[in-house]
Amino acid sequence: MVFNTSVITVSDKGHRGEREDRSGEVIRERLHGSPFHVIDHRIVPDETDQIERALIDTIDNMGLDLILTTGGTGLSPRDVTPDATLEVIEKDVPGFAEAMRAESMRKTPHAMISRAVCGIRKSSLIINLPGSPKGAIECLEVVLPALPHALSKLKGDPSDCGGL
Repeated sequence: MVFNTSVITVSDKGHRGEREDRSGEVIRERLHGSPFHVIDHRIVPDETDQIERALIDTIDNMGLDLILTTGGTGLSPRDVTPDATLEVIEKDVPGFAEAMRAESMRKTPHAMISRAVCGIRKSSLIINLPGSPKGAIECLEVVLPALPHALSKLKGDPSDCGGL
C-alpha cells in the first residue's frame, strides 16, 4: 500500500528564501523508495493561520494520508506548529509524540522541551517533527515502523491489531 504524503517545513527564514530547507530535504530523501510517496512539499512561515491553512489544504483538498511537519515545535515565541496542529486535528494521537520524546531523551535532555503533537484530521495523520535535520530524521525513524499499520487502521482496515 502506498501512502500519499506531504512534508511541510515551518520556517520564517526558509519561507523568505534566506535558509536552505535541509530538514524537508532529508525527510523526503529518507522516505524515497518507501511506501510513503511525497507528492507535496511546501515551506510556510511560523504563522499559526498559514500553518493551519497548509494542514487543511493537504488533508481536506488534496486528501493526503500523512502530513509531516518539520520545525516550530520548541519554546521560542515563534514556535507555533503544535498550536496550529491542535486547532485542526479532531483526535490526538499522543503515542507518536511520546515515543519521539522518549527516544530523543536518550540523546539530549533538550528533548523534553519539544511540544510536538500528533493527531488525526478526517482519515489523515499529522506528525510534528523537530526543525533540525538531525532531530527530524531521528524522530521520523522512531515512528516509521508504526506508520503503515496506523494509516491502514485509519483508512478502515478491519483486521485485528494483535494476534499470535
